[in-house]
Amino acid sequence: MAYVIKDSCISCGACIDECPTEAISAGDSMYVIDADKCIDCGACAGACPVDAPVEE
Repeated sequence: MAYVIKDSCISCGACIDECPTEAISAGDSMYVIDADKCIDCGACAGACPVDAPVEE
């Protein structure tokens, strides 16, 4: 299972530096997680101020 970023993302970038596999990138209106790179560690979820990353 990989994490995904919900629509509540405010594009603050707090999650990007926490991702050990660099699976997070800027999308059109919010950040996105590459499921193939995500190792399901939850670091992004812990860093997000609006709880946008969730386990899918």
